[in-house]
Amino acid sequence: MHCSYYKRPLLLLLVLYIGLLVCWYKPGPSASDISHFISPEPVCLQGKVVGFPAAKKKTHNVLVQVQQVNGQKVSGYLYARFPSAAPAWHETLLLCGKLKKPYSVALLGNFDWAAYLATKNVFTEMTVQSVQTLAPPAWPLRLIYTLRQDILATFERHFDRDLSAIAGGILLGERGEIDPQLYSNFQDSGAIHLLVASGGNVGFVTLVVFACCSLFGLSRKKTALAALAEAGVYTVLAGADAPLTRAYFMTVCAVAGYFLRRNSGVFQGLVLSCLVILLVHPAAVFETGFQMSFLATLAIVVCLNLYEIPYTWPRWVRFFAQIFLATLSTQLVLLPVFTNVFYKVSFAGLLANMVLVPLASLLMGLSFLFYIFCVLHLAFVLQWVTGAALLAFKWLVEFFAAWPLANVPAAAWSPGWVAAYYAGVFGLFHLRQKQFLRRVGPVLLAGMLLAPALQYFFFSPPTVWLLNEWNKNAILYRTAHGKRILVAPALDGEKLARAVLKSGARRVDWVLLSEDTPKQRQQVQALQQRVEVGQVVRPFAQVWPGEEMQADGVSVKVLWGQLLNRQNKVWTNAGFSGGRDSVSYEITDGNITFVTAANGRFVLYLGQVLDNQRNATRRLSFPL
Repeated sequence: MHCSYYKRPLLLLLVLYIGLLVCWYKPGPSASDISHFISPEPVCLQGKVVGFPAAKKKTHNVLVQVQQVNGQKVSGYLYARFPSAAPAWHETLLLCGKLKKPYSVALLGNFDWAAYLATKNVFTEMTVQSVQTLAPPAWPLRLIYTLRQDILATFERHFDRDLSAIAGGILLGERGEIDPQLYSNFQDSGAIHLLVASGGNVGFVTLVVFACCSLFGLSRKKTALAALAEAGVYTVLAGADAPLTRAYFMTVCAVAGYFLRRNSGVFQGLVLSCLVILLVHPAAVFETGFQMSFLATLAIVVCLNLYEIPYTWPRWVRFFAQIFLATLSTQLVLLPVFTNVFYKVSFAGLLANMVLVPLASLLMGLSFLFYIFCVLHLAFVLQWVTGAALLAFKWLVEFFAAWPLANVPAAAWSPGWVAAYYAGVFGLFHLRQKQFLRRVGPVLLAGMLLAPALQYFFFSPPTVWLLNEWNKNAILYRTAHGKRILVAPALDGEKLARAVLKSGARRVDWVLLSEDTPKQRQQVQALQQRVEVGQVVRPFAQVWPGEEMQADGVSVKVLWGQLLNRQNKVWTNAGFSGGRDSVSYEITDGNITFVTAANGRFVLYLGQVLDNQRNATRRLSFPL
């Protein structure tokens, strides 16, 4: 791949557009969105099912594109839960029920359901009370949906839950209600991407079609058309989401190049597909799956073009060398994204994917062939072989996940360090292009040095995070020197650990209990399972109001509990009753001094009450 690719107008336009989206775009409902009709009263709406139903324990959940509400034209999408049978894909329905906002707890470092749906332009939910079919899907779509459901049902009939989830995930990207431990094992082994239908699947289908066409001696034109048709059907069958759409765009470019006997332009296909998806759906830029899919594909395209494997090497050596390069480039480019989402790093993935990726391709073909044999009532021919292959795949995932370096806890990266890292990776990918590296090297080196420095001096001030989940509170403070102090840890310990990791640290230097109760001590124990904990301060057992502690340039003074009354006036609960009394803490960090509430609900700064927000995280950076 020539360096002039980076100067192409389409790529520059895409980079500019992404920058504008990241800086200024925020997903939100349009003026005619269904969310404006949320009320306590039930409504009846007409809409079309636009996603494949996801089977949950008690419901079947699906996205519905809304057309009318109570006879009035509207737009937007609805996340609908069907307690009874699942609706058909692209079926037009009349639904009745109560609309509501998606459940949201915006706790630092933790999953926020409402924010996740917002990246899909969904701002409304409904639990369906009654449903009526207005129009069935068109017959080609009905045929595809029926085929997909039959494949998944066949796997469920012949294999246990784990093996059927693996087969469905590898073949169609539908893993269903997979066991949480098995899902964690896929993460730790670096193989979670294999449970999502992606570009590799589309490429595999295309290559199989090319191989079959060559056996029958079809012409170049017929081969190209057959490959595009089969890849298109598979893309729709597997859901046609961002990774698959991107892969099909690239397949079109590659097949067109094959037909015209010219450079395929795979890089241009990737850029074009990314731009089209973001123009149609700008909120996708905030989706983790979208980011990981395009970054991984870009890394593979660039790396395999710049580091070509010599053709003199044996074919099997070249095969594994290409897998190694693809895996290494993917692991490198996804490291910050993976860390900032899962707060852990898997060093086992590099070797694991060299084994699991080829096996996954084998399983994809074997699983589909097994389905064909089931349709022909010959399941017994391949059932043992397919089951054994799935079981071996599961065992290998668990084997690699058990490695000591498969699950290494890691704190989230700051934007400055992310920028510096990608500047370094870009330079690493282009090491062989000496002349290009001489021109851009100084710029990359400056970025690697300046980005973290700017982050430290201008974008990492002392900060307080007020955490709240259903009236359970905690206060996390980052000191001027980067230490962490956690006050009143009433929240779930694992959620507190994710908040600490999201703040950019793997250690809490001080944990200040607001009251010495078994509940708070239990949360601290859960916290210690994920992050390192320094000194734990227990009021009335270790310290009393009036006492002061100092460490690392920070002074902490114990006070009688500061609370708010119904008129939002601060009052002090002075005196010890011998029961569940709460204390506050006065924290002095350089020229900053503030007081925490007895229940962790607020902080007092310069006589001002800075309250928390319900089911949210309020961030306060000093000086205010």
